[in-house]
Amino acid sequence: MTDLPGVVITGASGRMGQMLIKSISASDKLRLVGALERPGHDWIGRDVGEAMGGAALGVAVTDDALEAFSKAQAVIDFTSPDASVAFADLAAQARAVHVIGTTGFEDHHIERLGFAALHARIVRAGNMSLGVNLLVQLTKKVAAALDEDFDIEVIEAHHNQKVDAPSGTALMLGEAAAEGRGVDLQEVSDNARHGITGKRERGHIGFSNIRGGDIIGEHDVLFAGPGERITLRHAASDRSIYARGAIRAVLWGLDQKPGAYDMLDVLGLN
Repeated sequence: MTDLPGVVITGASGRMGQMLIKSISASDKLRLVGALERPGHDWIGRDVGEAMGGAALGVAVTDDALEAFSKAQAVIDFTSPDASVAFADLAAQARAVHVIGTTGFEDHHIERLGFAALHARIVRAGNMSLGVNLLVQLTKKVAAALDEDFDIEVIEAHHNQKVDAPSGTALMLGEAAAEGRGVDLQEVSDNARHGITGKRERGHIGFSNIRGGDIIGEHDVLFAGPGERITLRHAASDRSIYARGAIRAVLWGLDQKPGAYDMLDVLGLN
């Protein structure tokens, strides 16, 4: 097992961190070599398996990212934009594949990741699920086939702990719809409607966001035209789908040259 590629999980105590640790520990293709948490976290120094309430895994949680990355061939990162950008620089130094499932990036974050990708392999996606990435492709094709008589609305729902909106997946779907229409999403995006907004602008792409309970992730793309509606939908019932996608991204990324990639590249859909 020691000859398998080693992976570090950032944000080890989070929902996705724990799911990734469980999935990699059960994998016959990768091995867990590091678990990272922020300085001062009460898991620091503890065996990550025991901290999660299970059997020891022989990996102590650390806050030293560079040391952890130096032992690994890959890093899987579902944290925050600022943290992911900092990890990208360190992963590049360690020559490790950096798989990023973090969402909520702004333009300056994307620019920093682009610089890191000059020297490192970065696979970044708003959603690692196979089904969602197929939905992205379908959204692009349907948007290209329908004219502006069809209003497009991206409707997403997530748990009440999610801190960004629209979700990264919703933005992926909006970008796909805009690309299908041949327009710039930033110029036609409608977000957070409230009060007297006036009528809907023809050709605009709207976003509606729901936050509640423990919803893992649900996304609908509605094409509403005169006399008919088309809805494309994906609903996640288990976070393990994202872990499986991230593992697939790692295995694909190990054989690539430095650059910025996404899950469509991993799945051969680009």
